[in-house]
Amino acid sequence: MDKFFTQKYCDRCGKDLKCGRIMSMFNEDCICMACCNEEKKDQDYDKAVKADIEEIKRGNYNFKGIGRRKSNK
Repeated sequence: MDKFFTQKYCDRCGKDLKCGRIMSMFNEDCICMACCNEEKKDQDYDKAVKADIEEIKRGNYNFKGIGRRKSNK
């Protein structure tokens, strides 16, 4: 089974994934829903979503993402 479905903790914050998980739009991180909500606030989020959609249209269902900028925190 794929690691995405079996891992227990968020790749970003380390919190338990029992309340939900999603793949990051920027890279292959498996993130919790709180990190997903934070990711959506990123200025490049729409760019990442559009790039993902374009790759899917080309038949690439394993797009690695556009990369994630370093956090300013």
